[in-house]
Formats: sequence, structure tokens, C-alpha cells
Amino acid sequence: MNILVTGGAGYIGSHTVVELTKAGHVPIILDDFRNSRESVLDGLETILGSRPKTYVGDCTDADFVETVFLAEQIDGVIHFAALKAVGESIEKPLLYYRNNIGSLVTVLDATLRHGVKAFVFSSSATVYGEPDSLPIKETDPRKPATSPYGNTKQIGEDILRDTTLASAGSLRSIALRYFNPIGAHESGTIGELPLGIPNNLVPYLTQTAAGLRERLTIFGDDYETADGTCIRDYIHVVDLARAHIAALDHLFSSETDQPAYDVYNVGTGHGTSVAELVETFERETGVKVPHAIGPRRHGDISSCYANADKIRRTLGWSAEIPLSQALTDSWRWQQNITA
Repeated sequence: MNILVTGGAGYIGSHTVVELTKAGHVPIILDDFRNSRESVLDGLETILGSRPKTYVGDCTDADFVETVFLAEQIDGVIHFAALKAVGESIEKPLLYYRNNIGSLVTVLDATLRHGVKAFVFSSSATVYGEPDSLPIKETDPRKPATSPYGNTKQIGEDILRDTTLASAGSLRSIALRYFNPIGAHESGTIGELPLGIPNNLVPYLTQTAAGLRERLTIFGDDYETADGTCIRDYIHVVDLARAHIAALDHLFSSETDQPAYDVYNVGTGHGTSVAELVETFERETGVKVPHAIGPRRHGDISSCYANADKIRRTLGWSAEIPLSQALTDSWRWQQNITA
């Protein structure tokens, strides 16, 4: 199948391009390199042996998106393209609504007009907010978003659901609710490549270990957890990428008794505290990470980890790569880009 991967040069997108190719699909990247670098394409070429076909442009540009659909016979779409910094979304909400919602609507419109049958949407566990119980199930309620970024994921899910149901069976779609992606390709050739100061824990940790940052701040040690630090569900990005292949395979299958639109958690089903993650990194790499305890960060919740039974039962997918390997893969990637 020819699969359009919007945001395909990004962190999760690039790893999904690798897994799509390994599964026998043909990925076609659409990216404007706003949150990535064109050097990612070099890494993909090294891994795959050939450079993926790439269109450079903005997903909110309807004319540009149309040219891509006219030029290629697209069988399915994986939509990653979105701005993703929570803090920036609070400062610039219109930017996030215009980009994240506008790009989804534009790509969905082309998807329907060109008769594409399968659409996978990059959603987020942020749609759950502070959970009522753990682990979080897909049937648990979505809470009011704590940021415009999180709200764009909730609105995006609703748009995809309504569009799919209104298509009268011509489109099938899945929204994947990610937990906390970490890690990198085992080759160290592609990985998380934040522009500027990292917003996520692991790249900040590896940059600190590499001497690029003075110290890592752990935001709060007074949460109601065993060691007082926040608990999250850290999933290797390669496992996450493979979940997209499982979702596509399901959408392309001939099963008619499945809903046209569905949502799935993508996580390990296991929670790890920030302190445990730092300790695991130090143990696995032998590198000490200077760190200090800081005040709680606004918007952070105490604990968040997935119940992943539904995706295992329905799509046959489960996380396989342990936290220890995810952290050593992240460190290998950091050493490669620091050298």
C-alpha cells in the first residue's frame, strides 16, 4: 500500500516510515520541516537503503495537499503533522488551532475526495486529563483539556469520528492515544531531535548526561506516588511505530463487524516514576546525571499509564521493548548527534 505520512520526518513519523517499509508498504512523506530537520531523510536513507519519496510543504495548504494526492495513488494516511509544545500552545492558542485543526481538516478533505479508505490519527493520552482510576481504559471519560494543544487532540478525535461516520462506510479510521514515547532506532541513526530546549524528559536527560545542560530538574517530589515523583507510561518509539502498522492492517482487513471509527491506547500498561527512570538510565549507561528537585510544574498530573488490553486483543499489538533498551537507544542517539 502507498501510505501518506504527514509529519513523516518528525520523531514518531520517521520511525513509522521505517516500520512501514519493513512491513512492505511504500511510505510517502509530507513535511514542512518546521519541527524536524531535513537531515532525518539522510538517516532514513541509511537505514532503508533508499530515500523515501518526500513532498515539502504545509498540510494546511489545500492546493499543495491536493497536488500530492493527484501525483500519488494514496491507499492510506497516517496523520502526525501537528505542533506539540504544551507551553507554546498556552501562549499562542490560535497558532495551534489554526495549524493542528486546519491541517487535519485539509488532509481529511483530500482523503475523502480521493477515495482513500484508511486513516490513522496521532492522538494523545492528554485527552484523559487527571484520570479517575488507573490504568486508564479507552472507556474512561475525556476530561477538559489543560492546554490548547490537548484540546486540539480532543477536537481532532471528534472531527475524525464525525467525518468517518458521515462517510457512509467509504472511510475507516483509528485514533491512537499515545502515552510517553521515548527511545530511538537501534542504529542510532534517527531519534528524537528537539529544536531548542527540550520539552520532554528523556532528551533533556540525555543532553544533561552529554554535558549540554547543567542539570536535570525533576518537577516535584511530593506527589502521591511511592517516591513522590510523577509516574508515566514510557513506550519505545519503535513499538509505537509498529502500532500504526497494526492499525493500518486492521483498517485494510475485510472484517466488517468492526466499527468504522475506533480509539486505542498505545502504552506499555506499566507506570514508571521520573526518579526510577533516571536511576534506570544511570544503571544501564554507567553515566551519572546531575539533577535537582524543583517545584511542581503547572498542568502536570500525578500518575498516568495505560490499560493496553484493547489494542492487544483487537489489533494483536503489544509493547515488547523494555525501558532499559529505550534509554540505552536514546543515549546512543544522543552520543551520535553530539559527536
